[in-house]
Amino acid sequence: MTQWTLGAVLDAIAEVVPERTMTVCGQRRSTFAETAERTRRLANFLAARGFGAHRERAGLSNWECGQDRVALLMHNDLYPDMVLACLKARVVPVNVNYHYTPREVAELFEYLTPRGVIYHRSLGAQFAEILPGAAELMISIDDGSAAPELPGAVRLDDALVAGATDATPTGSPDDLIMVCTGGTTGRPKGVLWRQADMYVASMNGADHQAVSEIHDKVQHLGAPWFAVSPLMHAAGLWTAFSAVLSGQTVVLHDTSKRFDPRAVLQTAEREKVGLMTMVGDAYAGPIVAELDSNSYDLGSLFAIGTGGAGTNLKNQQALLEHLPNVTLINGYGSSETGNMGFGHNQRGNHTETFTFRDGGLVLAEDYSRFLEPGEDQIGWVARRGRIPLGYYGDADATAKTFPEVDGLRVVISGDRAAIEADGTLRLYGRDSLVVNTGGEKVFVEEVEEVLRAHAEVADAVVIGRPSERWGQEVVALVHLRGDASAGADELHDQCAAALARFKVPKEFLFVEQVRRLGNGKADYRWAKEAALQSVSALQGEG
Repeated sequence: MTQWTLGAVLDAIAEVVPERTMTVCGQRRSTFAETAERTRRLANFLAARGFGAHRERAGLSNWECGQDRVALLMHNDLYPDMVLACLKARVVPVNVNYHYTPREVAELFEYLTPRGVIYHRSLGAQFAEILPGAAELMISIDDGSAAPELPGAVRLDDALVAGATDATPTGSPDDLIMVCTGGTTGRPKGVLWRQADMYVASMNGADHQAVSEIHDKVQHLGAPWFAVSPLMHAAGLWTAFSAVLSGQTVVLHDTSKRFDPRAVLQTAEREKVGLMTMVGDAYAGPIVAELDSNSYDLGSLFAIGTGGAGTNLKNQQALLEHLPNVTLINGYGSSETGNMGFGHNQRGNHTETFTFRDGGLVLAEDYSRFLEPGEDQIGWVARRGRIPLGYYGDADATAKTFPEVDGLRVVISGDRAAIEADGTLRLYGRDSLVVNTGGEKVFVEEVEEVLRAHAEVADAVVIGRPSERWGQEVVALVHLRGDASAGADELHDQCAAALARFKVPKEFLFVEQVRRLGNGKADYRWAKEAALQSVSALQGEG
């Protein structure tokens, strides 16, 4: 079987359907041919500056990187193009969360040591205090903002003019894509993926025997896909590339503007979108509220995919009530595992488990073996086969997360789960978010799901707080809807009716907003600090 680079797949598609629209974002529409040329020019510009691979994969450990790294501090517009251009130049594209503070980005850059940074001009202004001097090369993308250029930056348009149009460097399937983890509970880590593995594991790719397989695959065009979430997160990136590398048109939400559910639905209506993907309740809740208020012609829409963060049953059912002919696809995966599994839901038919993709496993709690379907045990979600190499610069974390079990190299996601008798995956939650209270383990996502099901709860997050009596105690931070009157007693009763007594929060803290990261996941560090401050305030009053 022949392994492929993403750039080679793109160029193969452009040979067959050059004038087909590849991406739509705001006012920009790019064809496959235009993107192929844009990425070739920028790759040659980078190569002429000496960017590329300096040590080949065979001579490196799994946590090492022998290629130059380019940080992408970008909104969605042109994001796929920049990833592909870097890969064509044998440079490692690295996602950077633009919701971070300048201090957090500076710390991330200290870890990544990027040789280059590609950024949208408005984000350059946002991080002006740390970008100059952060890398040897800065490339600025015009996003229509009035922000000034940073000193020494090269405009993307100028780089494209300077880039040759002849053949680019010959890439390798071993060349890397680095995905920085979300930093939900700790500092981000760079996950090192071979591009050929990511293509197969998370981008609907395959080890094509010949280019004719790609040509045949892309002959027939389906309805456009719509990646609503930011491509700076793995879930959005994989959605976009699953479409692009299958020859489909992908609509990218214009993330340079504030998230607006009306604009999202208007875009889906205008572009006659078939598949729309988003991240959990942070997106689903506002979209449901907009559908409650206004009507849209979404007859072309056949599926909504949601992943990266939980979507509670209340919002799932509401989406299916508004869109009864749609299949709701709950996806499960992580930066380390890739797309692991899917659960398909339709109106009147809800599933709580996930069907594994290739390589999916559950590892026993003591790492001794893999669980069989129907075993009454909770273990660790794992995957074999097409998995990352490791964590950049961290041999110890690589050995822990990517061990060998029964002769198989696997990745352990950190999520707890069991295998049902039918072979599907029942997910319990992130081990780092498990609260050990009085010797009992509480998976916070389970409690959050119950709270968010309350009609007056807009959002909720649950954490563990130190307790002299219990070791840890369960605490809920709750954001009520504007006219809501639910109090702690009512929410306590809601939880007690659905959960074991030890899972019911000991305290309910009412907040104006549950803080979430750019990928839609709850900011648990913020939540823990807020819960600790509540205790300190009470002690101060005492």
